[in-house]
Amino acid sequence: MDPSRLLAELVALPSVNPAFLPAGDSRAGEQRVAEFLLCTAARAGLDVEQRDVIAGRANLLARLAPSGRTRQRVLLAPHLDTVGGDEPQFRPQVKKGRLYGRGACDTKGSVAAMLSALLAVAGSPSRPRQTEIVFAGLVDEEYAQRGSRALAASGFRASLAIVGEPTRLRVVTAHKGDLWLRLETRGRAAHGATPHLGRNAVHDMARVVDVLETEYAAALRRHRHPLLGHATVNVGAIHGGTQPNIVPDRCSLEVDRRTLPGETRATVLREIRTLLRRHRLTARLADSKAEPCPALETNPERPLVREFMAVAGQARPLGVHFFCDAAVLAGGGIPSVVFGPGDIAQAHTADEWISLRQVERATALLTRFLSALP
Repeated sequence: MDPSRLLAELVALPSVNPAFLPAGDSRAGEQRVAEFLLCTAARAGLDVEQRDVIAGRANLLARLAPSGRTRQRVLLAPHLDTVGGDEPQFRPQVKKGRLYGRGACDTKGSVAAMLSALLAVAGSPSRPRQTEIVFAGLVDEEYAQRGSRALAASGFRASLAIVGEPTRLRVVTAHKGDLWLRLETRGRAAHGATPHLGRNAVHDMARVVDVLETEYAAALRRHRHPLLGHATVNVGAIHGGTQPNIVPDRCSLEVDRRTLPGETRATVLREIRTLLRRHRLTARLADSKAEPCPALETNPERPLVREFMAVAGQARPLGVHFFCDAAVLAGGGIPSVVFGPGDIAQAHTADEWISLRQVERATALLTRFLSALP
């Protein structure tokens, strides 16, 4: 199968995460892409199934059974959903060796490369004798990772998961985790003409912002991970007050805190509360993510990881700053790495694109790795 052609067909099928669209939008959901891939895989002789995750959204599984007794399983796990975009972004265009369109880089390029590689192995005499290969098109990575969470919770196991994300064809064994935090300050409302009779919650929150962006950020820079560098904090949104002539009695703040392996929700909340107490700042603090988004750290000396890195021509492991399904699968007991064509710098952009040469190269590398499995 031509991975470049497959990619163009995938981009032309909108699969926007419903969280980013109004109810009833025709571009919402991964089902169109999942059904297209299901038919493609079934025609090639793969065993296919859809596993419901939430209403109208299902993970797609396509299996290549080994010719003999199954001794291990390798999982290819890209996600099918994308962020939103304008209508022209769902019409794929090829210019100077690049394919432009929503999801081309994040992460339909990986979908095309992984399924094309699996189909190439399925039709080859070098089909593995003892390794089952499973392609899993996962839903909801861009919002709550419900696809990977459902797969991990189902008891699905594998010796290795290769999670499709744009890594410029490098094998990534570590990525940062992510906590979204919400802080709230309470004040006392008063007339704008007599502000001394009130207490300004926005002013209180301004002091919190200053401490987070200076002292706390500096403290995080002092502790480094060999692949991921240091943890970070970003004040992303602030909301307070209703109109100029009222002293605001409430203000809320939303913070993105990228974590390193070993950091937990509990340790992060504790260190921020300690910091606030030291500065005598009163703010309610909570984690606003419903599910944990931990960091990933997979041992690069695991045999399958080492073999995949060798195929990719890579001597040392790498880390990335973004969070993805790999940590969720790893938390469910599946050793995971991240790999795919494209550059994360192009993901979610207005002119998202991917190099077709990288898509073809990714297909070739994956085919070589899968064909060499026992």
